[in-house]
Parts: sequence; C-alpha cells; structure tokens
Amino acid sequence: MASNKPYIPCGPCQEGKVNTEAEIWCNNCDEGLCSVCSSHHKRSRGTRNHKTIYIKRYNPSIPAIKTECDKHGQQLNLYCPSHLMPCCDECISTSHSKCTGIKSLADVVEKTKIEKSTQSIEKQIDSIKHFLDNLIENKSVNISRGEQENKNIKKLIVNIREKINNYLINLEKKLCNEADTILNQEKSKATDLIAEIKEKQKKIPEMQDHLHTVISNSSKLQSFLEVHQIEQQVHQCQRYVEDLENDDRAKEFHIKMKQNDEIEKILVKLQSLETLGEVMVVKTDIDLKRDTSVKREAQVESREQSNINNMTMNIETKIDLNLKCIISDIICLMDGRVIVVEECGKVYLLTSNGKLEKQISISSAAFSVTQINQNTIAITYPGEEAIKIFNMDSETVTKVITLNKPCFGLSFSNNSLVVGLWRDEIRIIDLEGNTLKSIEVQSESLLYHLVYCNDRVTYSDSTSNSVYCVDGSGKQIWDYKQDLKGPLGLCTDTYGNIIVADKSTDRIIVISKDGQNSKVLISKDEGLKNPQCICLKPKESSCYICDRYGEHLAKFNLSSE
Repeated sequence: MASNKPYIPCGPCQEGKVNTEAEIWCNNCDEGLCSVCSSHHKRSRGTRNHKTIYIKRYNPSIPAIKTECDKHGQQLNLYCPSHLMPCCDECISTSHSKCTGIKSLADVVEKTKIEKSTQSIEKQIDSIKHFLDNLIENKSVNISRGEQENKNIKKLIVNIREKINNYLINLEKKLCNEADTILNQEKSKATDLIAEIKEKQKKIPEMQDHLHTVISNSSKLQSFLEVHQIEQQVHQCQRYVEDLENDDRAKEFHIKMKQNDEIEKILVKLQSLETLGEVMVVKTDIDLKRDTSVKREAQVESREQSNINNMTMNIETKIDLNLKCIISDIICLMDGRVIVVEECGKVYLLTSNGKLEKQISISSAAFSVTQINQNTIAITYPGEEAIKIFNMDSETVTKVITLNKPCFGLSFSNNSLVVGLWRDEIRIIDLEGNTLKSIEVQSESLLYHLVYCNDRVTYSDSTSNSVYCVDGSGKQIWDYKQDLKGPLGLCTDTYGNIIVADKSTDRIIVISKDGQNSKVLISKDEGLKNPQCICLKPKESSCYICDRYGEHLAKFNLSSE
C-alpha cells in the first residue's frame, strides 16, 4: 500500500545534485537528511546537538519557523531582553536603539531551557483557557442577572409612579372632602335662613287682613289703637329686614378654591424633570480565579525578581504643558492617555503624546486621581471631604463617597480604594464607601502621595524626608530615609519596586521592594527639575514625570537589563 507521506529529499545531497530520500528530519536545519548525511550531522561540532526526528514523524503541514525578520528580510541574530523578542541588525538600529542589554541570539538559544519554557507556556495556555471559560460562564450569568435587573428597574419605575399617584389621590380626596364640608355648612346656614324668613312671611298677610278689618268695622279710638299695634308689628318686620342686610347668612356665597402656591413651583419642576431617574451600567472588577502564579516569563531568564541595579531610565520625549499651576497628581490611563490634576483645582486629560485633549467636566478643587476600570476614575476633594466616582464616557459623577476628614492621596487595587486622610489615617474602602480597614499612621506631612499594591500601602512623608511601607494591618514593613530630600510622587513597577520623585534633589529614585536598596535612575544632569509626580503606564515600561508647576511632561522608558 502506498504511503501518504510526501517524498522528502536529503538537503545536503540535493545541494550536490544527488537525489536521495531523507530518513531523518533536523528541526534546527529545517531540512531532511539521508542515513549517510545524518551520520556526519551527528558527528559535526556545530550540529551534533541539533534536534532531529525520524522522517515518518515529521509533519510538513506544520509551517517552519522563519529565522529571518519579516520586516527587513535580514537574519534574526540578536535578542532584546527589554521586549523579549529576537531582532535583526536593522530592528536594533531603528526600533531598539534605546534598549539596553542587547544579546547575541545564538548565545540566548544556547542557554535557553526549551522544556522548561514549554511547560510554562502550556500552563499559561491552560490558565488562559480556564480564564476564558470562566469569563464566558460569568458573562452568561451576567446577562441573566442584567435581564432580571431590567425587570426590577421597570417595577421600581411603576412603583415610583404609583407612590406619586397615591399621594396625589390622597390629596385630591382630602381637598374634595373639605369642599363638601364647606358646601354643606353653607347650605345648612342658607336653609335655616330660608325657613326663618318663611316664618316671618306668614305674618305679613295677617297684618294686612287685620289692617283692613280695623278700618272698616272699628270706632275711631279702636282703629287708632289697632293701627298703632299693627304699626309696631310692621316696625319689627322692618327692623328684621334691616338686620338681614348685615346678616352673614343673607350674603350670597360662592365655593372657590385657592390653589397652593407650591403647586406652580412643583409643576415648573415637573416640566423640567426629563426623567424619573437614570439607568446606568456600573462596571466592577470580577474575580475569575485566574491562575496569577503563571506569569509571562522570558525563555532566556526568569523575570520574577528584578535587580534594581540593572534598571535604567531613558528620556523618550519632553512636552511643553505650560499649565502654570501647582500639580498634585498624575496617572496614565489604560488606553495610554494621561490625566493631570491641578492642586485643589482642575482636572486635565492629555493624549498619549502629552497634548491637551480637554479639561474634564467635573467640579474644581480636585487633588488626587486613580483609575478604577477602562472608563471610570475616582478623584479626592479635600475641601468637600469626599471621593467622587466619575464616568469618563458619559462625563457624569456616578457616586459620591463622603468621608469625615480632608482626603488627599488616592490609589486603587484589589477592587478597593485607599485614601490618605489628613496626616494620621490611611483608610481602605470598597466602591460603596464602606470602610474595610483603617490604618493609623504618624506622618509629619499631609498624606499627599501613596500607592496600594500587593496588599501593601507605601506613602511619602516629604517633611521627614522618608518613604514608609505598611501592610494591611498597619504594621510597618520598612521605612527608607537614606539620601531623600522632599520625596513626593510615587509609583510601583511590575515587581513591586517603588519609584520616587525626590523634588528637592531633582532626582528619580527606585527603592527595592524590601526597602533595603535604592538607585538613582535620573537626575538634574539629564535636565530633570522639580519632579512632583510620576506614573507608569499599566503593565508597561512607559513612565511620565510632571514638574511641580506643570511646565513640562517628560516621557521616559524604564528598562531592566
């Protein structure tokens, strides 16, 4: 029976114009070898360690890995440890000119432990698959929950309307009952008066008849006396009629209503009321139990620990801001844009190139800012003693968390906010404003700058020229005071090392995660002046530094050899 495997010639024999079928496949050389050439291949110093397989096991449908640069067509002969990628000479000169620690690709391959890297990658694949499966399940549940929440919102809207209707119905009944009562009272008074008048009217015909009788049948004396008596009765009736003119019962009544002055105000407000509320989407981070122990590793060397002695900071660009105000905070958003906060003032949004995009439409007197998710930030307001959650898409404040102290520095991690209150408390709260932990500290300066990472809070005390690190219980892990003078802005790299803007010495300093070592990354010799705030782009090495008066924004590249 004919084999389904395609015919594969021996590469070296083919070069010698000899057509021989290959028995072995060399993955390194990416060609087949006959038995004779395979024997030479195994004995040669340069190829004896190459990975080979029997030709029956070779699957030509799997594309061969190119050893040439797709962009420049040159041989991949160098390796950049900063970007974890092989490069050609042209790549190094154009795209990696500022990267340090460039190595020979051959040396890197020689030292690489492929099996260990393969196992690590396999774990990453399993972790990603598990994560995505969990995410699909979570979003399916999320959709069902969203549908139920939508039904609940509609019930709530109907309930609001019913409450308003019921309240108005009660007011209507009350006023109608009051109108009925008043009408009945007036009707009773009028009916009584009519009955009284009718009784008086009965005497008038009697007086007339009596008067006619006296004139025709009586003597003059008798007539005089009878007329006088009738006259007295007429006078009484006359007085009764005169009294009726002033009697309140005889007055004509009208049932009217004086409208409550507040009704017009309410109607005006109702006309300006465009909605009974706002239906919004509140995004929160979810814990999908992703295996965080599996991290991206370089095939060449482990990057789980970073030696700060190998860290370098190189200036990439310097942008003129000319904000002409004291800067209190700066962060780099997940999409690469930058937010700069004027001390107790305005909030500015910059493009990734440092150009002013717009002033964020939120009240002034802001101090510190942190990002919660892709489209949500949180800002502290010391004067209002509050944190405001702000949706950048709708440009609206979605929540205000009130505190009992002036609040300054702000950081977000593990779905929690950490805020510096005055100079004696660091408070950890959830996004609803509930206090999770309260850490007492004794800072000589106000808690302007802090960072929350790996359940640790690191904060600077510019007055005592110190940087402190405490755990969630408030226990001090370390303090660093060596050679600092006016430490202000802080940020942390992916390894937990703390990068500090030391304003009075015009330096950027990195402090190791354990607080035992430090290194000056950049100083005034490189043109740094009055560094106030510093931030790193999430999960990347781009670093932004803003000076105290908002004159310049400097973009740096942070790397480790």
